[in-house]
Amino acid sequence: MNTPLGGIWLWLPLLLTWLSPEVSSSWWYMKATGGSSRVMCDNVPGLVSRQRQLCHRHPDVMRAIGLGVAEWTAECQHQFRQHRWNCNTLDRDHSLFGRVLLRSSRESAFVYAISSAGVVFAITRACSQGELKSCSCDPKKKGTAKDSKGTFDWGGCSDNIDYGIKFARAFVDAKERKGKDARALMNLHNNRAGRKAVKRFLKQECKCHGVSGSCTLRTCWLAMADFRKTGDYLWRKYNGAIQVVMNQDGTGFTVANKRFKKPTKNDLVYFENSPDYCIRDRDAGSLGTAGRVCNLTSRGMDSCEVMCCGRGYDTSRVTRMTKCECKFHWCCAVRCQDCLEALDVHTCKAPKSADWAATT
Repeated sequence: MNTPLGGIWLWLPLLLTWLSPEVSSSWWYMKATGGSSRVMCDNVPGLVSRQRQLCHRHPDVMRAIGLGVAEWTAECQHQFRQHRWNCNTLDRDHSLFGRVLLRSSRESAFVYAISSAGVVFAITRACSQGELKSCSCDPKKKGTAKDSKGTFDWGGCSDNIDYGIKFARAFVDAKERKGKDARALMNLHNNRAGRKAVKRFLKQECKCHGVSGSCTLRTCWLAMADFRKTGDYLWRKYNGAIQVVMNQDGTGFTVANKRFKKPTKNDLVYFENSPDYCIRDRDAGSLGTAGRVCNLTSRGMDSCEVMCCGRGYDTSRVTRMTKCECKFHWCCAVRCQDCLEALDVHTCKAPKSADWAATT
């Protein structure tokens, strides 16, 4: 199933470039145009009318999203660091993750979910930090409430995650809602699963007030957990993702294998099996595993046998600087020496087959 890319992947790289001060060239273009949100939004391709309207009205939110791209991309790469496909981004590619997203695979499901979660996280954080005109701390967390420890007062700045979810749903889902095909429904489902994952880890934090720190009075607020928890949770959902097919009336899914349970709103869903990612294949969005570092002693996905797809590996001797002979000195410091350490690094061999050149 090769459907055109929907969702946020056409405009995310450009959004990052246009709105992040770390990326200098287009940032200077924004300065040259006076930072006009209309000029900026009108020049980001792939936006549907609803997305363009929101971009015009909320350029500060667009900036928060743009600055969050690197964070959830890094989280995706962390989760896949030991796998053949390692959530690699492609330079000079219009869709950030390349053609891998054209396939309705588990990897696409995860990428849509983690990016949707990242949009919620970035917007909600910007709200709490006072960076957005349209929102601030959660206005509903006021007055007195109770929990298992007793009565407390809402105070501080509770993360306004409902605003983050509402804006993310309106903006990210806008393009998918214009489509009625299977891929659009898949993307919408996984986008929602990503948003729900962030809210799942909203936690209550409290501060005690009273003599000698006694909790005669508590002030509490709600805060998002570190984004790693969302990433770990969605990684588990990726491993348990459910293959589905469209139902007969084209309005939803049914499981491809009747032995498996029906997916919930928290599950990730996909249509197509993943490629093996062993060799470089532009059509499949695979960079292959040639040159990837593998673990000689592992029996998991990062092992040289699995990572290198049975092609074997090369070993090279490298040296690195490490801290050694560390000693504790009273009081209170640890002093170490710099030592050179030699170690073997194992990297996957390239395929020897005649069709290797044809796939690159």
